[in-house]
Amino acid sequence: MKNHVWRPLYIVIVIVGVILLARTLLVPEDFGIHERGYMYGWHRKSNEAEWKKVRVKYKTAKVCAECHVDEYNYIKASGHASISCENCHGPAYDHPQDPVGLTIDRSRALCIRCHSFMPYKGNIRSSIPGIDPEKHYPQAQCVMCHIPHNPKPMNQKREAKS
Repeated sequence: MKNHVWRPLYIVIVIVGVILLARTLLVPEDFGIHERGYMYGWHRKSNEAEWKKVRVKYKTAKVCAECHVDEYNYIKASGHASISCENCHGPAYDHPQDPVGLTIDRSRALCIRCHSFMPYKGNIRSSIPGIDPEKHYPQAQCVMCHIPHNPKPMNQKREAKS
C-alpha cells in the first residue's frame, strides 16, 4: 500500500492508543457497573459513602404534607395541584429545623415564569392561563388579587388564614 493510506492509519492507531492509555491512568479501578447492573448507571464504589453524607436539598410535597395538611389538601384540589411546594417556596433543605430558611416568594416574577402568555398551540403550555405582563396590572404584585394556592380572582378566593 502507498504511504497516503498507511500514515492516516498509523495516526488513528496512535490516537486510539493514547485514549486507552489515558483511560487506564485516569479512570479509577472501582468505576463501573458492579452488582447493581445498568439500573443505576456508572458510578464509583468507593464514592458511595461520600454521597450518603450529602443532604437532600429538595424533599417533595409529601414532606410538606406532614405538617401542612390543610394547605397541602387545598392546593391538591386547585389548579396548582401538579406543582411541588418547593417550586415556589424554595428547597426545604433545613425546614423545619430552620423555619426562616424556607422563603415565601410573593414576587410577580415568580408567577410570570408560568403565567406569561405564550401562544404554543397544541402544547400543554398553551393550556396554562397566561397574561401579558406588560398590560395586566404591571405595577401590582399578583398576590394583591390572587392567592397562589388557589389563584382565582379576589372575589372567588377563600378567606386567608389568620
